[in-house]
Parts: sequence; C-alpha cells; structure tokens
Amino acid sequence: MNIHFIAIGGAIMHQLALALHHKGNKITGSDDEINDPAKTNLKNAGILPEAYGWYPEKITSTIDAIVLGMHAKANNPELLKAQELKIPVYSFPEYVYKVSEEKKRVVVAGSHGKTTITSMIMHILKAAHQDFDYLVGAKVAGFAQSVQLSDAPTIVLEGDEYPASAIEKKPKIFFYHPQISVLSGIAWDHINVFPTYDNYCSQFEYYLETMQAGALLFYNATDSEVVRIVTKSGKHLKAIPYVMPHYHYVNGEANITTDVGDFKLSLFGNHNLLNMEAAIAVCEALGINRKAGYTAISSFTGAAKRLEKIFEQDHLVAYRDFAHAPSKLKATLDAVREAYPNHRLIACFELHTYSSLSDAFLKEYKHSMSAADEALVYFSHHALSLKGLPALHSSTVAENFDQKNLIVIDEKSTLETYISNTLKDTSKPVCLLLMSSGTFDEINWKDVCTLQTN
Repeated sequence: MNIHFIAIGGAIMHQLALALHHKGNKITGSDDEINDPAKTNLKNAGILPEAYGWYPEKITSTIDAIVLGMHAKANNPELLKAQELKIPVYSFPEYVYKVSEEKKRVVVAGSHGKTTITSMIMHILKAAHQDFDYLVGAKVAGFAQSVQLSDAPTIVLEGDEYPASAIEKKPKIFFYHPQISVLSGIAWDHINVFPTYDNYCSQFEYYLETMQAGALLFYNATDSEVVRIVTKSGKHLKAIPYVMPHYHYVNGEANITTDVGDFKLSLFGNHNLLNMEAAIAVCEALGINRKAGYTAISSFTGAAKRLEKIFEQDHLVAYRDFAHAPSKLKATLDAVREAYPNHRLIACFELHTYSSLSDAFLKEYKHSMSAADEALVYFSHHALSLKGLPALHSSTVAENFDQKNLIVIDEKSTLETYISNTLKDTSKPVCLLLMSSGTFDEINWKDVCTLQTN
C-alpha cells in the first residue's frame, strides 16, 4: 500500500511509519520539523522528507491511506487536499486498529504506569519466546524499535488517553477495542484537553463501557478511583483485581515472596511492584505460567526514563524518570526514598507539560515532593511561550507546591551551577532524582555528575 504520514516526525508516528515500511508498504511523509532520533531513523530507512513543510502536491490519488498525527492542525494543506480527493484519513490509533483487527489486542490504560507495564509484558513474552507485536511509548532494552507489526497473533498496546488527532478528538484508547486490558490508576492530567477531574475520569468510564462483554480487565485494586470506575462501568467485563505483592528490600533491591517462590528484582518502588503484578496477570492470560513470568521479570531493568539509573560512582547515584503529573512525582519520590533511606535525596522536577505549566493546575502539586531532602523545580520561559501560556513567576510555583525546602529556578545555567555545587558536599551519600517529560533544556546530567566525582 501507499501510505502518507502527515506529521511523520513524531516520536511514535515515525515508529509506525518505520514498522509499515519494514512490512513492504511504500511510505511517504511530511512535517514542519523533524528532530533526532526520528530524523536519523527515517533517513536510515530512506523515507526522510527531502524538505520540511507541508506540500499538498504530494497528495495524489495514488495514495491509499493518510495517517494524521496530532501535531498537524485541522487546516493542514495536505489534509485538506486528501479530504478533497476523498483519500481515507486515519488517526494514529485508527490505523493501528486497522492493521491489528484480526489480532488479540492487549491494551494498557490508565493515568500512570502504562509504559512500564507494557514494557514488562513485552519483556516476559520475549523471554517465553512468544510471537507478538507491540506499540510502546519509550525505548525498551532488547527491542530495536517502539512499534512492531508482523503476522503475530497478539499485539500489546500502550493506551494513551490523549486525543487521536486534530480532526478526531476522542482519546486514542477508544479505538483499540481490546480483548484484554489493564487499568493502572487514575490521576487527573492533560488539563488542556480535560478541563475538570470528572471530565477526565469519564473518559475511562466510557472506555470500559465500550469494551466487549466478557473481556478481561485487570485493575489496580489499591486505587479507589479505579475501583469506583470499574464498579460503575465494568459490570459486563471479567474484572480481576491486582494488589501489592509481599516484599522487602536488601541493599536497595526489592525481594518479593509469592505463591510460586521468592524472587529478587532489578526494579523498586511500590508503583513498580504494582505494575509488575499487572504485567504478570496479563502474561498469565496469554499462556505464561506465573513462575515463568516472575523469573523473567527478575531481569527487567525498566523502560527508558522510567527510574533509569544514569550514573553511579563513589557517593553519588542518579536516576531520571518521566514523572510529570503530581501522583507520578509522589510515587517516584516515595520509591526512591524507600530504596535509599540513608542517602540525601535531591529531587529536581521540570515543569514541562501544558498542565504543569498552567497556573490553574499547579495547586495539584501541593506536597508532592515532600519525600525529598532537597527539592528543586525548574521551568523554562521558552517552554511557556512555545505552548502559548502566560508568564509564570517563581513565587507562584513555590506557593502552589507549599514546601519549605523548595527552590524554584528558571534559568538553565543557574540550575546546572546549583546542582553542581550541591553535589560537592560528600559528607553523606547522595541520590539525585531528575524528573521530567522533557530534557531540562538539554542539560547533560552525566557530565554534571562526572565533574563532581573526579
């Protein structure tokens, strides 16, 4: 098939393009900006657009399908040309469903833990030599790409609740129609799309209501909002709860006790142990016995930027994490605090998402960083302007976080200098935790850490 991607440079969009290219489809695409790793990946595959921008002349009747990315606006000239020619236009999730309609679909949904649970399922299935396809929102060790499409009978999908495209405003999870699903947790996010907490929760209610009767749903029974939604909207489903396993820590490593044996893990944190239980349950439903599942997960080290250890030397260990919503911050900080009780915990969080940079949402972060010995919040005025948001003042941030030991920084160089000076104190072991869905304006944290240990 001839498939054209409008906004091909997106993190997952370009991965879908590559997967379809590898299946033998003719892929073309456009975007107004493409950065690495997408740029290099598309170039290596020979499908990088020759020039950036939108070119309606690319859209001809020889194209079988258009895949429209969220980055493209409704008045995009290529989209308008495709609509004029009556070429089928699909959002990202619509096209994923089209190519996986005959497969068993596993969807991991919820406000947090989606990437980690999806990655864990992939890790276990690979260890069991099961044939499967996947879509995951991060780089996972042992997998060359983030999207794979083949003739496998099963596909594992990370289910995002964000809108599908500029012309299809419904959440992506609405389009997958899974036979097996996970609901990991509920915590208000994406204030620019879901203006109230109730509106946000209603998306998950509808998601469950539209799943086929008798479908398997594994849900986090420790989350009261999840329990409420499942009770209200999942009566027609085979809903099975999961809870925390029995565990203890030995030298910062979690050791779990189960009905099929004891296992030492490479991950830590209550939220990750819950994520693991969801993954084990899904894999058991796919034919993997529990002992094999736990044995496999023992070697799982995490997806990229999900409590990923980036540095360890002498008195210093550093992690980076994708945490950006208030509940994710608290869960990540609590996990690190529990694993490193004798370290001085320095936590640095970047306000980067639309929600986190919005004055109306900032109050949700109250006390979310209380587990840290020293807490820093960083934001960029450039990020505010890119998102079309009004100016944000450091005092406003500090007031909403409501934490005595909080420091707010809005200059990249100031942040680098502050962290660098703080790490010079070697009187006590330090754990540096960096949390952001962005990059802290491209700060090279490994260099910052290395300078203080040499």
